[in-house]
Amino acid sequence: MRLMVFFDLPMVTKIEKRAYIQFRRFLLKDGYDMIQWSVYGRILNGADAERKHLARLAGNLPPEGSVRCMTVTEKQYAGIRLLVGMPLFQEKKAAASQMLLF
Repeated sequence: MRLMVFFDLPMVTKIEKRAYIQFRRFLLKDGYDMIQWSVYGRILNGADAERKHLARLAGNLPPEGSVRCMTVTEKQYAGIRLLVGMPLFQEKKAAASQMLLF
């Protein structure tokens, strides 16, 4: 499973910019990868991990703005189609003979 986080935060004042930076740093330190601007995702190992990371996310929310999250399966995530641009390094497909271990 993957937990996807989408956010739109105001960045007009210094306080709002600081809240944005702190939230983004939290996401990166917590294992999220940037998929697009303001779209981050991380791999989960099940429902327990989902509850844990949702609680961590709720504890680190900025005071203003919009933050949304969605959980998708690996099969659903693999169905993403890139319409314009180049795939990120994390999105490049591994050879079938390679095995991914967690």
